[in-house]
Parts: sequence; structure tokens; C-alpha cells
Amino acid sequence: MPQPVKILAFGDNVVDCYRDQNVMFPGGNCVNLAVFARRAGAETAYIGAVCDDAAGRLIRDALRSEGVDVSGLRVGQGQTAYCVIETLDGERAFVGAHLGVSIIAPSATDLAVLPGHDAIHTGRSSHVDDWLSHFALTTRVSYDMATETAADRIAQIAPCCYLLSFSGSGLSRDQAVALAERGRNSGADWCLVTRGSDGALLLGDAGLFETASHPVAAVDTLGAGDTFIATVLTGLLEQTGPATVLANAAQAASETCMMRGAFGYAAPMAVDLSSMMTIDEIYKTTKPATALI
Repeated sequence: MPQPVKILAFGDNVVDCYRDQNVMFPGGNCVNLAVFARRAGAETAYIGAVCDDAAGRLIRDALRSEGVDVSGLRVGQGQTAYCVIETLDGERAFVGAHLGVSIIAPSATDLAVLPGHDAIHTGRSSHVDDWLSHFALTTRVSYDMATETAADRIAQIAPCCYLLSFSGSGLSRDQAVALAERGRNSGADWCLVTRGSDGALLLGDAGLFETASHPVAAVDTLGAGDTFIATVLTGLLEQTGPATVLANAAQAASETCMMRGAFGYAAPMAVDLSSMMTIDEIYKTTKPATALI
């Protein structure tokens, strides 16, 4: 029986705080990726930083429950990162956040484990772009651009990437294809563009592949995009056919939409929100991770 592929997720974490419901869930792109790739059949590890507070313990314990290796998890002083979510006019809205201790650079110990993994995943929210070329010398890189589509940013990131992913909800098919082509032409092996209820497309050497979404009576769409990325990354590393990979990802994303939070593990909200910033303020003021080695 073949050995499972091994994926390391490095970087951001949060507790997603549903303020109007007084409940919080573990989350963040890299945490979600580690969980969903594990559910897709990969062996996964997560390296990031939390505090020894209710939020940090929730993230740690949920990862352990999902079978994710957290031996590289750091526990710092301060506050675990959080994101505040509310329901406005029936729609989910991100109203603020604070990154706490979550922005870290890889240590020598972290870098030493990279050769034992088939891929490392990180993304825009982890602020470790200066390390991507180093990661790419050792293993394959998966990077979540989220909604960032600026040509100069793509040109900077794509050459390091095995899988470059975009959140393209609201884009037309032609716009999504053009975005994937831009990533491919800039150097990425594979480009994934998720389009919410309009499905997703995947572009690589083997061509362009598309899938429709699986309509469901969604409970919560949080984490659906991360599910897609995790399932596609795992499938590509397993050398599964791209069409099958996309179909599996669409099914997995629909299942994520049927639970509250990104992957469950609800807890009473126990977070001091006095430090909350807007998302724009965070991206304007956050400095990239500095080296610890």
C-alpha cells in the first residue's frame, strides 16, 4: 500500500469568533489546510504560534484531534490571533481581526523538517513571502493568494509555486481563466481558481480542467475554499488525474459547507476583542515575519 503524501502547513491561525452567537471555532488558512489535507488522506503537520489561552488551546486540541502533527507548534506570550465574524443582512461578514502572535518566521528546526515533506503550504495571510524561494529549494510550495490578483505580486510569488491558488468568487469564467493563465505564465506549475457557487478551475501542463459546485443547503461556507485547496494539493501530490482531483475537491467543499465553523470544534467565545483592527488596517500595518535563525 502506498505511503500517504506528507504536507506541512506553515503560518497563520486564528479563532473565528462569531460575535453575534458568542461562539468561536479554530481556523485560519494554514490550520484549515492541515486539517482538510489530513481528511483527504495526507499525513500533515502544522507549524505556527499560539498562546496558552483558551483560543490557543482550542486550536492545538482540535489539530491533535484531527491527527495533525503539532510538535512544531510554538506557544508565545500575548494573545492568540482571532477574526471576528458577524451575520449582516443574512450574509457572513468579516468585521475585524488581530494577528496576535501568529506571524512567525521559520526557525532552523522548522527548516530541517522540510525535506521530509512532499509540500509546504502557506499563503498571503502568513507573511512569509521572503522565505518562499528557500522553501522551493527543498520541497514543493503551495501558496494561497486569497483575493490578491495584482500582476506584480503574482510575478513575485508564482515562480516558487507548485500550486498557486486564488479565491475568485465573483469573477467570470473568462476572468478566472485569465487569472490562472497569468499565474502559469509567471512560473507556477498549477493554478487553482475557486469561484464559490460557480465551481472552480485548475490549469497546468495537462491543460485546463473545470468543475461545477455541489449545490447544498449551506450551513456555513467558512473553510470551503481551504477545503478545495487542500483536496487539490493532496490529489496532485498523489498523482491523481486533475479532473478527478477537482471533482473530489468540489464534493469535499460541499461537505464543509454543511457544518458550522471551518471544520467544527465550537467553543464558547473567550477572546478579548479590544485589540480588533479592520482587515485593511492589518494588511497596511503588519510587517513580514523576521528571521529567528
